[in-house]
Amino acid sequence: MDRPRLTADWFDGRSARARPVEVWFDAATLHFGEHTEPLRGVTWPERQRQILLPGGGLLSFADAAAFDAWAQASGRSDSAVVRWQQSWKLALLSLVLLVAGLAAGYRWGLPWAVDRAVDALPPSAERRLSDHLLDTLDGDWLHPTQLSTADQQAWRERWLRLLTQARAAGGPALPEHFAIHFRAGGKALGPNAFALPGGDVVITDELLKLLDDEPDAVLTVLAHELGHVEHRHGLRMLLRAGAISVITSVIVGDFSSLLAAAPALLATTAYSRDNERQADAYGRALARAGGADTSRMAVFFQRIAEKHASVGEHPLAIAISSHPADVERVRFFSEP
Repeated sequence: MDRPRLTADWFDGRSARARPVEVWFDAATLHFGEHTEPLRGVTWPERQRQILLPGGGLLSFADAAAFDAWAQASGRSDSAVVRWQQSWKLALLSLVLLVAGLAAGYRWGLPWAVDRAVDALPPSAERRLSDHLLDTLDGDWLHPTQLSTADQQAWRERWLRLLTQARAAGGPALPEHFAIHFRAGGKALGPNAFALPGGDVVITDELLKLLDDEPDAVLTVLAHELGHVEHRHGLRMLLRAGAISVITSVIVGDFSSLLAAAPALLATTAYSRDNERQADAYGRALARAGGADTSRMAVFFQRIAEKHASVGEHPLAIAISSHPADVERVRFFSEP
C-alpha cells in the first residue's frame, strides 16, 4: 500500500538554505528525499506544521491544510490536550475546574499550609516580627504613654496578681512569651488594646482612662488579647493575608518582604469571628480563674460603643474597638 506523501522544505540545521523534499513514513521510519530518521527520534510540535529532526534540522510544510490531512492519513492525530483546547465546552469545563480548585485551595489549602508554617516558625522569628511591628506602629499610630510610672506599675501588679491566681487555680496555659506595653492611642486609635504576633500586647491610655473605675473589665480585655497570643492568631492572620510574601520567604529563606508588608496587612485585615470567639473563650477562662468579674465587659462594650462609634481615619483592623460587640459576645462574658 502506497504511503501518503507530501512536499516539505528541509533545513539541515547547518545552513539557512531550504531544500524541497518529498516526505513520507512507514511503521518505524520517516523518509525525506534520500534521507531517513527513526520515528522515535523526531518531534511533532503541537499545532505547528513542522517536524523537528535530530541534530537541529527540521521539515517545514507550507500548506497547513494539506499537512493536517497528510498527518491524519498517515495515522498521526492531535493529542488529547489539543482536542480539549479546540472544544469550547471542554475549555469552559477547564475554567470551572480551575476556579473551583483555586477556591478550594483558598478555603482549605491555604489555612492548612499556614498552620503548618506557624508550627514550623520558631518563636524567635515571631518575636522579631513583633518588634518590627511595634517599632512601625510607634512611628505611625502610637505615641508615648502619659501614664505615670506609678500608674503603670499599679496596672502591672494587678495583671500579675491575676496571672498568679489563675496559675494557682489551674487556669489556661499561658504563652511562653508576652509583655504589656502602655501607649497613647491618639485620635486614630483612641481607647483600644491589641496583641501583636510574638506576645506584645498594647493597651492605650485612653482605654485605661475610659475604664479607670472598671479594673476587672481592663483585666478581661488583657486576658482576651493574651488569648490571641496563645493561639498565635496574629501570625496566622498575617501569613494568610500575605500568602505571596510568605511563599517567597519560605523559598528564599528571607522574611524581609513579609516584614515590610506586615504593617499594612495588620491595618487592613481583621481577625476572623472564629479567632475572636477562641480569644473570648480563653480570656474569660483566664480572667475568671484570676478572680476577675468578666460580666463587667458589658460596661466596656457599652462605653466603647458610645466613645468609639468612629474609630478614626486609620484604625488597626485587629484592635478590639474595631470589632463592635454583638449580643452574643456580651452574653458570653456575662453568663455564669
